[in-house]
Amino acid sequence: MTARHLDKLLRYRAWADQLIYDAVAALPDGAAEAARATIFGNMLRTLSHTYVVDDIFQAHLQGRAHGYTSRNTDEPLALAELWLRQQAMNDWYLAYAAALSPEQAAEPVSFQFIGGGEGCMSREEIILHVVNHATYHRGFVADMFYQVPARPPATDLPVFLRDVPQP
Repeated sequence: MTARHLDKLLRYRAWADQLIYDAVAALPDGAAEAARATIFGNMLRTLSHTYVVDDIFQAHLQGRAHGYTSRNTDEPLALAELWLRQQAMNDWYLAYAAALSPEQAAEPVSFQFIGGGEGCMSREEIILHVVNHATYHRGFVADMFYQVPARPPATDLPVFLRDVPQP
């Protein structure tokens, strides 16, 4: 994958996160924390899970321990705090990917999965994973909008390519 493609995917991810966080923040009070029929229980915990996985894989890329024993925080963060952390994380991934040489991007990174077992992915595969993983879980959050009921924003890649000027 080229550096240009990694940058585009990470910019897409940051754009889509902005849309979903803004939309969640605009929901009626308590809607983000309300119990929903979903694996993480509500919108806020789903967004928190995405952040935690980003943090775990950031640690793998940096060759450091991440300290997590599960794929979510023990206690949910407030939406505003989580959004600040997610923005910083998105910025970190953008800068990290921009600094990778093609050789570094292809370099394998070995790690332990939280649930047990060995993993090994290239640096660019990890970046692709965090983008894809966030897209997957934004879909969960979008589905929960219909339970509010509310209409979720369109966060698809073709909408990003249409609406955001590309360098």
